[in-house]
Amino acid sequence: MICRHSDQHGGFVDTEQRLEIRTVASDVAQATFADDVRAGLLATPKVLPPKYFYDALGSKLFEAICLLPEYYLTRAERDILERHAGDILDAVGSPVEIVEFGSGSGEKSRLLFNAALARQPELHYLPVDISESALRSSADAMLDEYPTLRITGYASDYDGAIAAMRDRVRTGVRRLALFLGSNIGNLDERAACAFLSGVRATLDHGDALLLGTDLRKDAFVLLDAYDDPLGVTAAFNLNVLGRINRELGGEFDLTYFSHMASWDEADGCVRMHLASLVEQSVDIRTLGIRVAFAEGETIHTEDSRKYDLATVDRLARATGFERSMTWSDVDGRFSSSLLVAAG
Repeated sequence: MICRHSDQHGGFVDTEQRLEIRTVASDVAQATFADDVRAGLLATPKVLPPKYFYDALGSKLFEAICLLPEYYLTRAERDILERHAGDILDAVGSPVEIVEFGSGSGEKSRLLFNAALARQPELHYLPVDISESALRSSADAMLDEYPTLRITGYASDYDGAIAAMRDRVRTGVRRLALFLGSNIGNLDERAACAFLSGVRATLDHGDALLLGTDLRKDAFVLLDAYDDPLGVTAAFNLNVLGRINRELGGEFDLTYFSHMASWDEADGCVRMHLASLVEQSVDIRTLGIRVAFAEGETIHTEDSRKYDLATVDRLARATGFERSMTWSDVDGRFSSSLLVAAG
């Protein structure tokens, strides 16, 4: 068990000075959740941002999704990292520190830790996760597993963490940023460019971003991955309504909503919605609003765009990167591209 004390900045440091968790604008983040719920559920059509999936329960549900046979993405990316982690670290150079956006449990990151620690005696890891509880849990496990690992975690959304990292001074170390799991697919092209530009601002010339992208493939394969027969993805999607109930005094009856996944061929995108099964009105007490639903009306909760390498190249060039190398899994379903910060 790791013992912590509060520092003057509101972070927590263990007694061995190996762990610090920085909560970036936590009061603003909570207000943003309330504001986004209000704006999204009163909009036409209704929408909720996918970043709010990942409270403590949502993070655990996503871990379960990653174990499903239909959800190939995690296994495919892990296959790449198992075979090529050393190649990735050699391409970046050492010593290196690793930044991860949307770190979750950090299971795949450990493969890169192993490769880094085979090349240098210690490693600094900077994970970013909107769920502070998930961040603490994974950090504790990692520190137990890796005695020469030091962690500075950011309990924050991406924008807050990027702003905080811009001011970090570092010398004599390369930075490898990770954006795994095809999380870039949750963003439209404008938002993806804004995010990648923000990451680029935290990197020096020659630093790199490892970007995981799910590749275009048969629609039936894609839809099975986002609408599994066990209903784990449905529970993950519905949990955002449960979170509104828990945190904002919502009165959603989850049995009156269903999970929907569809494929948009023209946009190359799997879209997830929650559909109201009946005509109903739902109170959200903290917000002081009542939200009306027609039977069959939906809340748009997530897009998951699928890529080809030409699109990756276009995004890289537009945001100050150059794609130097790309690896794929043995079945060619997923790609990991090393984007180097251009001068």
